Amino acid sequence: METILRGLLLMATAGALVFPSAPPPAANATVSSRARSVTAPTAPKAAPQFKADQLEAYLNDDGIAYIRPGVKLKVNSITNVVAGQKPVVDFSLTDSFDQPLDRNGKVTPGPIAPAFIVGKWDPATRYYKNLTMRTRNGVTNPSTDSGGTYQDLELGHYKYTFATAMPADVTPSTTLTLGAYAKRTLNDIIGKDYFADNVLMDFRPDGATPDKTWGAMAVANTCNNCHDPLGTHGGTRRDVELCMMCHNNQIGTDATTGQPFNGKAFYHRIHMGGSLPSVQAGGKNYAGGDWSTVGFPQDIRNCTTCHDPKAAEADIWYTRPTRTACGSCHDDINWTTGANHPAGPMADDTACAKCHVPASGQEFDASIQGAHTNPLKSKQLKGIAATIVSVSNFAAGKKPTVVFNIDNADGTPIDGTKLTAFSPKLGGPTSSYATYYSESGVATGKTPGSYDPATGYTSYTFANAIPANATGTWAVTVDIERAFSLVRGDDKANITGNESTVNPVGYYAITGAVTPRRTSVVLSQCNTCHDALALHGGQRMNTQECVICHNPTEGDEAYRPASAGAVESVSFSRLIHRIHTGENLTQDFTIYGYRGSKNNFNEVRFPGDRLDCAKCHTATGYTLPLQPGIQSVTTARDYFSPQGPATASCLGCHDNVDAAAHAYLNTTNFGGTTTAEACATCHGTGKDWDVAKVHAR
Repeated sequence: METILRGLLLMATAGALVFPSAPPPAANATVSSRARSVTAPTAPKAAPQFKADQLEAYLNDDGIAYIRPGVKLKVNSITNVVAGQKPVVDFSLTDSFDQPLDRNGKVTPGPIAPAFIVGKWDPATRYYKNLTMRTRNGVTNPSTDSGGTYQDLELGHYKYTFATAMPADVTPSTTLTLGAYAKRTLNDIIGKDYFADNVLMDFRPDGATPDKTWGAMAVANTCNNCHDPLGTHGGTRRDVELCMMCHNNQIGTDATTGQPFNGKAFYHRIHMGGSLPSVQAGGKNYAGGDWSTVGFPQDIRNCTTCHDPKAAEADIWYTRPTRTACGSCHDDINWTTGANHPAGPMADDTACAKCHVPASGQEFDASIQGAHTNPLKSKQLKGIAATIVSVSNFAAGKKPTVVFNIDNADGTPIDGTKLTAFSPKLGGPTSSYATYYSESGVATGKTPGSYDPATGYTSYTFANAIPANATGTWAVTVDIERAFSLVRGDDKANITGNESTVNPVGYYAITGAVTPRRTSVVLSQCNTCHDALALHGGQRMNTQECVICHNPTEGDEAYRPASAGAVESVSFSRLIHRIHTGENLTQDFTIYGYRGSKNNFNEVRFPGDRLDCAKCHTATGYTLPLQPGIQSVTTARDYFSPQGPATASCLGCHDNVDAAAHAYLNTTNFGGTTTAEACATCHGTGKDWDVAKVHAR
């Protein structure tokens, strides 16, 4: 991105992207198998229109015409798949406009590196047998074919002849899978490389219908909810099935620790991260890298987060228990001695399903679905819903009364005063929260609420009055928790905890028209990773409530010991950016919380791409300029304080001293209470360094 060309192209005004489109030379080639990811287009596709979060949107027509963005890999046929012979793949390479690309990067910029792998599916073991093994440093492992030869037929149309001959057990009726990927290198020119969608093609050499093969997951529906997108080994492997063609039972183990690279174990262990029993006991979760600090962003028992219920083999996680799969998470089990396994030693997998049936109709027992029940999704819970019915006496200097309707899922009313937690909150103004009150209305508290059996409503009158000088719109919300005790199907002690609900937030004007707090993030987008975002013991589930307390001047002073130094800001925009930047931060980011808990976030590993602001934000939630009236943020532990609201947000991720110096030189104070920022002058919408432009991918 630092090249002259890149700079010139970014400064250009994006116009209508019009580029001639015609079928690639091999568009109508015959595919000699039933392909899942390979289809022959019958007509040229329309030219793509690039979005604001794509780097290409900021190239002018000449830039687009030169770069020819994108790379698509299409397999036209695979032939010569005969025992003792070397397969030949006929394939095409095109850009996003379906125009042919030069794999050598001479006629069109950016050399392209395709790779091919052939595997044989074993339905009995549910593993691929890789037919293109590779030896490196004396170790043989599954891999793509290496050392084959290319034939350039015409621009965009090629043949690859494998270096590997097919083994004797490949017959005309054998079902095989061809996996393929391609990388187009353009980083030195435009600051990004292109990766083709992985091709996975089931076929039989005789052209007949192939048998069913692997179908346990669908990346678009699962992995990419967090990974944005999944791209391992430098970004090329983008489909789990392609991963499983190598991460099978032929692959070795980590040379240092002996931990497995077998996908059934490896992927579970990665996502268990620091929650593995072995790590909890002081060990390392290490296989090709240290995964000991990985934190899965939701309950690990939500198996369908990864195992897509819509996939062809949606039932695989609960119908085929094995020591490899189960022992990957429960890695404190010793299958030889039987330690930590109630059924004792297990020499093989034949008896697993006798105890671990798919489902028994009970929760928290030995059945696989039962054992993986998320307590907060238990059928034993009654469920809670809460709404604000009305407010009264809502005026400056007054103590407002709020009426809540709290129900079970079946509609029966709940007495809020008898809940484990019933904590109404009041805060304002919504233009930039500065004051809030959080009180308890439970019957045993100092200021209990009241329940009306006739209406089923719970009322609460705040002990604190709205400040006499309050103006604008203020917000009302409530934290709710109810204790539960869930019966286990295995007769062990009940599981206890608290259930809650999404916090209702209501807005009420003290002066002027009702003006809700701006919406910067979308809760449903948070929950694509977090499933059900629930903080502070699970009772805060609405980001529009979070910002009431996590306001610009709020810090951790109530809990931070004097020995820990200056107060750390918990202003929401800064807090969330720093948490998700995690291991990429240059500064320490530690928050002290309730009961003196010490929470360090420098080991957080964000699984997506932090350039993708829209992953969390609304379409306008990250654009400049910000609306006027937002307070400056108190940042006593940063390079300077206070920071303007835009500065605090940006330095949430860009926390190094150079970025701080840049921001500092572009802020001032003209004698008012709010820091004046020049951010929007360069980074505003439509400017040369528009936030959307500099974050484009």
